[in-house]
Amino acid sequence: MPDLHEPDGPGWSRQFDDELLGLDPDDPEAQAFAAHLERMQRQSPAFTVEGYLDGVRDFADSANRAEGGRRWAAVLVVVLLLIGVIYVVWNALVFVFTTLV
Repeated sequence: MPDLHEPDGPGWSRQFDDELLGLDPDDPEAQAFAAHLERMQRQSPAFTVEGYLDGVRDFADSANRAEGGRRWAAVLVVVLLLIGVIYVVWNALVFVFTTLV
């Protein structure tokens, strides 16, 4: 049985030993749970560009893991955001060109 605290092993960090006690470190579900615990405990800077980009990355990662209706809901959110951005950019371009001409 591999040691859970090997630096190059596929296991998890020492931080979650109590929560993961008795789980097989080679089990994909246990690894997914350990990754979930890592994401839940991660502290990102709030109200900064890096924090917002981390939030977008977390949304994209969770949307890629989702299946069925949740995946389609994530796709719908992204499409609506893109439509909103396109609308705002189009209106800004129209305003700029009509005021210059």
